[in-house]
Amino acid sequence: MIAQEFIEANQEYAANFSKPKLNRRNVLVVTCMDPRIHPYEQLGLKIGEGGIVRNAGGSAEDAINSIVVVQHVFEVSQIAIVHHTDCGATKFTTEWLRNKVKEANPGRDDVAQTIDNMDFHTFTDAEQSVRRDLKYLAENPLVLKGTSVTGWVYDVETGKISQVDEVVV
Repeated sequence: MIAQEFIEANQEYAANFSKPKLNRRNVLVVTCMDPRIHPYEQLGLKIGEGGIVRNAGGSAEDAINSIVVVQHVFEVSQIAIVHHTDCGATKFTTEWLRNKVKEANPGRDDVAQTIDNMDFHTFTDAEQSVRRDLKYLAENPLVLKGTSVTGWVYDVETGKISQVDEVVV
């Protein structure tokens, strides 16, 4: 069972644990939950230097709650949107997933109504998806004026990132 594996792994981790210093670098990274993504290592951040929000596809829309928190509570003024090649969000459409959930819950009108109100921010082109997120943040009234938002694509085959664009809100 995974619970036992977690307990054993945490015991080993805690035995060698040293409390990280909180040394903020004024950045929040929004990226995908794909297990091939290691944002601290890939972007040269150390634990405690920057916040990381992870969700399916690295969607800025799904991360907006966390963005509001870090901007208003911790005064973070730099956001990095990092999507990646071979993302799972390119393998299906929102409509397909809605239908799959409904099929798994026959006769559940509450499930159908809930899933029909969800958007899974799927895409076919990582750079285009990054640009969509940059536009969303640039136009969102909840994002503080003066915020620098950079957009990146991480290549899972090479380990390299490439900058797509940058906007200042």
